[in-house]
Amino acid sequence: MKAKKSLSIDIGISEADRAKIAEGLSKFLADSFTLYLMTHNFHWNVTGPMFNTLHTMFMEQYTEQWNALDAIAERIRALGHPAPGSFAEYAKLSSIKEVKGVPKATEMIRLLVEAQEATARTARSLFPLVEKANDQPTLDLLTQRLEIHEKTAWMLRSLLEE
Repeated sequence: MKAKKSLSIDIGISEADRAKIAEGLSKFLADSFTLYLMTHNFHWNVTGPMFNTLHTMFMEQYTEQWNALDAIAERIRALGHPAPGSFAEYAKLSSIKEVKGVPKATEMIRLLVEAQEATARTARSLFPLVEKANDQPTLDLLTQRLEIHEKTAWMLRSLLEE
């Protein structure tokens, strides 16, 4: 029996551009997943006087991040490429380093600010390529994600101000 040949993709974006965009989105997905995992870990392990506030805030953040992962992965698939989905792939692709141990609450906040900003930088780095390829769905996705990462970084940063 012959294997079914998949249909070619003709959405107005060249194969080369789709491959580059998918590669960039894979890095963005890796940063997003690493940020999600860090936030969930901190939700479980936060202690101290700000426990209730941070526990609740971190839960809201990781829930929002979890839902975003699917949109990013599905955009990679729509461009005709497999989405990364393993810890090994994420560790290789992510610009965010894994946190060892259980930091104090204020250190958790600082680390999350850095991770939110790193994720925003990864998203922003894709704009020139995505704009050149005239890929509006990816532009829209990145714009929405940037707004959330920048706002979340600001809210977390405000907790560290005196």
